[in-house]
Amino acid sequence: MSTKEVRSNDATSVARVDMKLEVVIIPVSDVDRAKEFYGRLGWRLDAEFDNGNDFRVIQFTPPGSGCSVIFGKNVTSAAPGSAQGLYLIVSDIEAARDELLRRGVEISKVFHEAGGVYAGTDEPYLFGRLRVSGPDPEHRSYRSFASFSDPDGNGWLFQEVTTRLPGRIDPATTTFGSANDLASAFRRAAAAHGQHEARTGQADPNWPDWYAEYMVREQSGEELPQ
Repeated sequence: MSTKEVRSNDATSVARVDMKLEVVIIPVSDVDRAKEFYGRLGWRLDAEFDNGNDFRVIQFTPPGSGCSVIFGKNVTSAAPGSAQGLYLIVSDIEAARDELLRRGVEISKVFHEAGGVYAGTDEPYLFGRLRVSGPDPEHRSYRSFASFSDPDGNGWLFQEVTTRLPGRIDPATTTFGSANDLASAFRRAAAAHGQHEARTGQADPNWPDWYAEYMVREQSGEELPQ
């Protein structure tokens, strides 16, 4: 039996082990400056350890995130500012951008990619390098961005996602990362439900069930109720 066959058999006979990405290391040159910046973003300070000599580590977590960032002294050999394309998924990109501006953080205007264009001189990001001002004209998920950097130049991107591609979310474990995300989902469900009642020509007494079905399907990328 080949190694490939053994691995294939193992994959079907052994229960899946969850692997949760929970920490990303950010290389910085000035730990105190980075601490002030990430604190100013409104992120939660989870831990700080300093042995008083050659090691210091600080951990922050963005609101609603299951993944934290770590930076400090002697925690990585990567060059300060070399972390790029760090994605922060938001349900309302304008609101997220406004929040950073309110906190005094410099951030780009909202932009989208020029469909099919994958070359240019702008900062790199996942869907290409040629940025077009404004959100995606059709307000599609995954298509609208805003970028900012920490003092060392580590690059972050807001990406607006309201509907996940199919298979990305388990409907049985659908959750919302924050009260704002949940409120945004309610507003979209309310608008869609209004159209539903207009089509049926009558008030829907079971609107809570309809809302719930819509919100779960939207987040998991399934076909939306009509």
